[in-house]
Amino acid sequence: MLLPAAASAQRKSSSKATRGKGGSVKSITVKNLPAYDDRWFHPGMYVAFTGSRFLIEQSQYYINNQNVTANSVISPSLGVGFIGDARLGGPESPFVLRLAPGVSFQTRSVEFRPRGYPNADSIVTQEVTSTVLQFPLLVKYQSDRRRNSRVYLIGGLSPNLTASNRRSDPLKNQLRALDSDLTLEYGVGLDLFYPLFKLAPELRFSHGLRNLLVADDNVFSRSLQRMTTNSVTLYINIQN
Repeated sequence: MLLPAAASAQRKSSSKATRGKGGSVKSITVKNLPAYDDRWFHPGMYVAFTGSRFLIEQSQYYINNQNVTANSVISPSLGVGFIGDARLGGPESPFVLRLAPGVSFQTRSVEFRPRGYPNADSIVTQEVTSTVLQFPLLVKYQSDRRRNSRVYLIGGLSPNLTASNRRSDPLKNQLRALDSDLTLEYGVGLDLFYPLFKLAPELRFSHGLRNLLVADDNVFSRSLQRMTTNSVTLYINIQN
């Protein structure tokens, strides 16, 4: 007698009926993955779609040279990686520690053009194409769950290592960047619970903390004194 009663109580707590006028049932919302927060660790993976660019600061050489202008260009990139979420505290704790190692394929550009740029052929684009290994260490603060959804804030730091720099035309692409960086990460996301997995779209902002400019004796490098990264990324996280 106790077992059917317990099962009935669990079903009631895992679903919610929406009733219309007169008490008729219009729809039933089932609570997916009801024991999800009872587990302390959740693995997963992500796909990331990024718009990134260099934030540049011009040098005194640039100020003195009145013949050229420099502008950073926003470029798209793609990334993939894994997620490991570890709860900090008991099942009711809103804090989660996230490690999300991954790889990103990035191309960032700076356009140099003569002042006035009379025609498009006078624009010289310096591209820095990299395969970057990322190791974000983040803290997630999540709201109480409302049936099959909840919102969260996330932030932390990410050491980044460049696995390879590719310059399709070294004579043309003379602007270079360092092979390591440290970025400040913060954003907001939405957890959506489905019967077999949790889907979490997340919007995250990233700001580089290091000056990545490699000083060279060419007009492009000498025109700049600081070059840092800046990006906005849409993450699609899937966990079980």
